[in-house]
Amino acid sequence: MSDRQPLLSGFNEPEEDKKQPEAKQPEAAAETHDESAKTDGSADSAETRKSQQPATEKLEPVESLSGRRVYVIDAFSLIYQLYFAMPNLTGPKGQPVGALQGFVRDMLDLMSRREASEQWKQPTDIVVAFDAPGDVFRHEIYPSYKDNRDPMPDELRSQIEPIKQMLDAMAIPRLELVGYEADDIMATVATQVDQMDGECFIVTSDKDCRQLITNNVCMYNIRKDQYYIAENLLDDWGIRPDQVVDFQSLVGDSVDSVPGVPQIGPKTATGLLQEFETLEGVLDNAETVKAKNRRENLMNGRDMAMMSRELVRLDRSVPVEINWHAATIGGMDFERLNVLSDEFGFNRLKKRLMEMDLDAEPPPAWEADYVLVSDTDQLRELVAEISNQPLLSIDTETTGLNPRTADLVGISLAWETGKAYYVPVRALDGDSVLSLEDVTAILGPILESPSIAKLGQNIKYDLVVLRNHGIRVGGVRFDTMIADYLLEPGQRNHSLDAMSQRYLNHTMVPITELIGKGKKQITLDQVELDRVAYYAAEDADVPLRLYEILNPLLDESPQLRELFDSVEIPLIEVLAEMEFNGIQVNTKLLETMSQEFGTQLESLTASIHEQAGEEFNIDSPKQLSVILFEKMGLPVIKKTKTGASTDAEVLGELAKLGRSDLPELVIRYRQVAKLKSTYVDALPQLVSEKTLRVHTAFHQDVAATGRLSSADPNLQNIPVRTEEGRKIRSAFIAPESDWRLLAADYSQIELRVLAHFARDAALQQAFADDLDIHAQVASEVYDVNLEDVTSDMRRSAKAINFGVIYGQSAFGLAKSLGIDQQDAAEFIESYFTQYPGVEGFMDDTLRDCRKNGYVSTILGRRRLVTDVRDQDSLKNKRQRNLSERIAINTVIQGSAADLIKIAMINVLKQLQTGNWTARLLLQIHDELIFECPEDEIADLQEMVVHEMESAAELEVPLKVDVKTGPNWADCEPV
Repeated sequence: MSDRQPLLSGFNEPEEDKKQPEAKQPEAAAETHDESAKTDGSADSAETRKSQQPATEKLEPVESLSGRRVYVIDAFSLIYQLYFAMPNLTGPKGQPVGALQGFVRDMLDLMSRREASEQWKQPTDIVVAFDAPGDVFRHEIYPSYKDNRDPMPDELRSQIEPIKQMLDAMAIPRLELVGYEADDIMATVATQVDQMDGECFIVTSDKDCRQLITNNVCMYNIRKDQYYIAENLLDDWGIRPDQVVDFQSLVGDSVDSVPGVPQIGPKTATGLLQEFETLEGVLDNAETVKAKNRRENLMNGRDMAMMSRELVRLDRSVPVEINWHAATIGGMDFERLNVLSDEFGFNRLKKRLMEMDLDAEPPPAWEADYVLVSDTDQLRELVAEISNQPLLSIDTETTGLNPRTADLVGISLAWETGKAYYVPVRALDGDSVLSLEDVTAILGPILESPSIAKLGQNIKYDLVVLRNHGIRVGGVRFDTMIADYLLEPGQRNHSLDAMSQRYLNHTMVPITELIGKGKKQITLDQVELDRVAYYAAEDADVPLRLYEILNPLLDESPQLRELFDSVEIPLIEVLAEMEFNGIQVNTKLLETMSQEFGTQLESLTASIHEQAGEEFNIDSPKQLSVILFEKMGLPVIKKTKTGASTDAEVLGELAKLGRSDLPELVIRYRQVAKLKSTYVDALPQLVSEKTLRVHTAFHQDVAATGRLSSADPNLQNIPVRTEEGRKIRSAFIAPESDWRLLAADYSQIELRVLAHFARDAALQQAFADDLDIHAQVASEVYDVNLEDVTSDMRRSAKAINFGVIYGQSAFGLAKSLGIDQQDAAEFIESYFTQYPGVEGFMDDTLRDCRKNGYVSTILGRRRLVTDVRDQDSLKNKRQRNLSERIAINTVIQGSAADLIKIAMINVLKQLQTGNWTARLLLQIHDELIFECPEDEIADLQEMVVHEMESAAELEVPLKVDVKTGPNWADCEPV
């Protein structure tokens, strides 16, 4: 949505003879480029760089866009998303650059798609639409328009001009018109593209733009890589694109202060438009609506609805014409980009930019020779050739995502880049496949051989799948996902698709092209075999190509190389073992528990409604907000974009006021409801029909600290100290009456790691003497004898011991202990006086982080951390910002994660080499859980304790506590 005079290069002013609406004559906005962007004379406009011709030549106007694919970017929609995703990223001068870096990266990603395998996704043109400062014409219609919007954060505002400078250097036209919004500019561009037979992709999350969808215009979510067309709109809102404006006129938009018609929600609006087609049709037939309140609101709300339509309807005739010569991708100013990249500290982006020459001919098409193996003779020939290879890339195709329950569809193999083979075992009726028995007999020995190195992408999945079909893969040496996780710790996406795009500039065949999505999704064995063969072979070929890039990068860092080879790769087998084993759960107990939790929720619901004086939807933050802050008059603690917050922190603060029991009851209600839905009701659904066990998935590539995470189910978040948490843990059981679970837990490992790094003599001595560390710290800080330490003193010492790890301030400590902030500050001061090594370690960690841009764990795992301040210049260096807390915590927590990974590897080696029946089942934080016969408990305890306590030589001893029992909750110390 927007106004008049072109603010930017790449767009021409309207011809003088074109009549302009008098009511919308704008003042010209600021000049296209800041003078600061021109100081070196290199920041010429996109139009100038692309359109410079001899004086005698004139570029002909573009009359058709047939074959052109135009991506028009909603600048601020994207910028805000990026800002909140990376709020703490800073440049060399400490300036915020998170949104800037993300925006440039996204533009480069779009540009790179011109080599995409699907031609319809390849952009030929990119333009960017900005909102101009000041009011727009909609404010003349409705002065309250968008008055709920918060002002732009200063840290984001400072990045807008640099974004424009980078766009200019990248030769991407930008448009910004006073009085109009970016939505109007995008509507105008999309309409022109459509009328000129081109295709337009509107890059925005703004639902207003759904009204622009046609056969040639769609929306694109760059974060999710999802295209949104009329069919999606029909699924979401049940309407056509030409009904979007009327739909929004009825529903309104609280974010933009568009009033709509009271009590007309999306479902109601959909039903009305399906019945009466248009807004006029709805309003003209309002008296026929059966529901009294709805009927009256429609009859009384005609004027408001019609006004709302003027607010939400986008202007498709903004008086500008785009210069389509300037919009075409190309003409980047690499010299200027080099200067700007240095200024903002974009070292990786700089390398990528310098490798791009968008004016050059596109690289040759993806060259690949993918072969479908159709008989056993051909497979035997392959095996003979593989037996002479040092390295084999493998991948499996299956019928599902759970490796323990999915059926094998086929195996793909590659040992030479650009060539791969697919061995099918399941396919459509009529397609020729090999029997699973033949494949296992012929290919199995090669896959199991440790002498032939194996590599893959998330190869753990393939290990579990193949083991489930009788093949125990040996010789795993490389995983591209794990390598990228170590090399690019700042990246969130280590998928094969993402890495193929990032490293190889190649877009892989998406799985949805084969199996679809949603309710109509099929499995791979229901897809034509030749299509599956190409898709599967590519899954083996791409990791091999990535290996040739990633392996040398690992060699550049001896510490990362050692971490990769000695810890992360061997750990894959451990995790595969645990996923394969699973753990037994008592489903009957969970069914009983579900009824108990349900009864508890009913009781809490009744109490909450009684406190509120009325019934309402407790799960609705909006309705709860009305009860708490409007009806009960409790103070608003903090606000969000949608109103007063009712999150757990706010409810906790309200509960402390003691003015009502309602906040505490809601906290309790949410806790019980969460546990019931996440575990009590979900666990029985996750029990495998084949094994009668739950098989959680462990992830190595998620947590930035290096800790493992789990999913389906996430067992890391079961509460430890609540009664409900204990009940849920009691459902995890030993498989037989004469078997037991054994839980081995590191004792205070993070504090021991802190003592190791801090090299503080007093702290190390306390661990060496095996003292109660919290009581000992209380004794030292309060200056009392150990036997005189009270429970309150110990509680305070425990809070600061763990608070140190998480960078807790005096305010945070005071809040957690319920004491005065000054008392908390004095307690912290006494702590650091008593243990000076701790503060020295923290200072050294932050200085190194500021210098290097990252912190490292005990084994050299890196985490990129920016926005760490100069500690020597701070008046109160104990007041840590988020980045500084992350830096310190990562060193401690990440090192603890390193140690337990080593212990897991060593424990499994012992289980595999000895005559053990015991099985390793789970890793939960600092705890390992096993199942074993009762007669193995003593030996298993001795072995596990030894391996865990000798995982590393620290300055303080590691200690492990062991418990056993018939279920997880009832494990007792041995």
